[in-house]
Amino acid sequence: MKQINWFEKIVGSGLYTGYIPFASGTFGSLVALLIYIIIPRTEDYRALLFLIILFSITGTIVSGKFEKRYGKDPAECTIDEWVGTWISLINVPKEILWISVAFLIWRLLDIIKPFPARQSEKLEGGFGIMADDFISGFYTFLIMQIILYLFN
Repeated sequence: MKQINWFEKIVGSGLYTGYIPFASGTFGSLVALLIYIIIPRTEDYRALLFLIILFSITGTIVSGKFEKRYGKDPAECTIDEWVGTWISLINVPKEILWISVAFLIWRLLDIIKPFPARQSEKLEGGFGIMADDFISGFYTFLIMQIILYLFN
């Protein structure tokens, strides 16, 4: 059975949210939301984009190890929820209303997995684990940009 070191366990499980016995994806997304709230806001979103890139690369590697240890797309791995949450929040004003709307849309899309998110889960390893959340996060980003355009 594949061993996961302590650092990979902390990162891959989204600060251990993956080990919560129910709704681990939602708890992982909530932690990502808190991180989003505390990072400094810049007009060009450099900090958020940096986190998305860093955790996409790290997540692909680490979640592949989680899959070898726990099985296909395991609940213990929530780093993919972090990336999806952050993608959905790009260009979203740091106001409770807009953050809440984005979060709810993101969780809904992450659960229903619109095309091609569900199909991407069939990909092997860490890429398959990360891809569906990347797609659902991107759909949420697009929906939020339309909503923000219409309401502002």
